[in-house]
Amino acid sequence: MARIFWVEDRTHWVDKFGPVLEAESFDEAPTELEVFKFAEAACQHIKRADDAARPDVALIDAHMNGNDAAGFSVSRALQRKWPDVPLIFLSEHAGTGIEQEAFEGTGARDFIAKHQRNVESVLVWRIRAVLREAGMRQTVPRQAGERLESGDLAIDTVSWEVYWRGTKLMNPTNPKRPLAPMPRKILRFLVEASPRPLPTAVMADKLDVDSERFSYASYRQHIRTLRLAFDQAMGGQGAFLDICKAGEGIVTFGDKGAYCWKKVSRAS
Repeated sequence: MARIFWVEDRTHWVDKFGPVLEAESFDEAPTELEVFKFAEAACQHIKRADDAARPDVALIDAHMNGNDAAGFSVSRALQRKWPDVPLIFLSEHAGTGIEQEAFEGTGARDFIAKHQRNVESVLVWRIRAVLREAGMRQTVPRQAGERLESGDLAIDTVSWEVYWRGTKLMNPTNPKRPLAPMPRKILRFLVEASPRPLPTAVMADKLDVDSERFSYASYRQHIRTLRLAFDQAMGGQGAFLDICKAGEGIVTFGDKGAYCWKKVSRAS
């Protein structure tokens, strides 16, 4: 059974697409459709829900009740709770800054314009493709102690211990102490989002911290700590810093206060 989480404030769109989605069998079983007309209600539901309520895909209308950012608050709540749930934006604002923010700020898998020819079929095709891709990524259920890997980097998603080419990352100012939790969490979110960059505000949401206190300066300092920890694991001669300057590892993205993780090639 495919569980679809849908945030849409306009009743006529719910009436138009709802029956189509409920009638479609995406995995040879009835589809469960959960609709929220207010972003606040959707966010509260996500906050209270347990893992059994995790949706297979989320459909989000970014502009809701006159607010361009309403849908994005829902996407951030979903990413904090279930980072691997694929996001599809279903919107009347294709080709605008809303679509740009959907891809660059949330890592949406797709953006579907409501006003297009044969949109009902397009919606079904796109959901089916996203579910197929998600199924290929998660052929094995997540288990305690699972490792998140990217090339020679491995992160234990339960203990938060980080290993680079077999060496555990430690505190760069005191190699006898472990790396602090905050840099490790930041690294995990960067790897999970790779190759999409995460701006300061998005990272603050993922960390569930006050965005006014988590500034770009704070983000930059944690990134510096991570880079030095990697470099320490490689002997402390600046090798990892050179890798980052060359566009791999932990890379600075543009001028938007963002960073991203780029898988490091074996030759580096």
